[in-house]
Amino acid sequence: MLEQLLPPPIAAVERYNDEQPVELFPEEEALLGNAVPKRKFEFGTARWCAREAMKRLGVAPAPILPGPKREPLWPDGVVGSLTHCAGFRAAALALSTDFRTIGIDAEPHGPAPDGVLEAIAIPAEIRRMPGLKVDDPKICWDRLLFSAKESTYKAWYPVTQRWLGFEDADITLNADGTFYSRILLPDTPIAGFHGRWLVQGDVLITAIAVSV
Repeated sequence: MLEQLLPPPIAAVERYNDEQPVELFPEEEALLGNAVPKRKFEFGTARWCAREAMKRLGVAPAPILPGPKREPLWPDGVVGSLTHCAGFRAAALALSTDFRTIGIDAEPHGPAPDGVLEAIAIPAEIRRMPGLKVDDPKICWDRLLFSAKESTYKAWYPVTQRWLGFEDADITLNADGTFYSRILLPDTPIAGFHGRWLVQGDVLITAIAVSV
């Protein structure tokens, strides 16, 4: 799915189950503590995807630890993003000489729980929802908006090291598989992000990649 959304030379690796044996670094094992098996499996498989992506880039395997905002910390010279949801785990990495930032997010393709749209969307986004449902009633646009917000934050934070709330981006979703995230902060160093989205089976994915 990701290879349909992200340009080369980004290395995108995805899996649809946790059957691949995963050997974690001790530092990663320590992060899991007493986590339930489900959490351990998704954590491990996402890191397996990341290390496969590192291999494709010619980068030595390394532990992937969280930063101050839970963002993954990549080896020097690498940018990337991780995501996982029910039935899907993925990583997308690139060399920092090719790409400035990457943000990916996967979600189950189903209606967002009650109250989520109102919690994450600004009035302009809510006003656009009826038209989107007319454009393609099969798409769960509320869930897609949530995913686009997540990808936007994942692309934003590594570049700016600043928080970005749901209310700080106005996302225009398009039925052609694209979206644009306009950053609303008055002193933003980035005007916005162009992204792409895809629904396949029970999974939807949003992705942003900003080249150098």
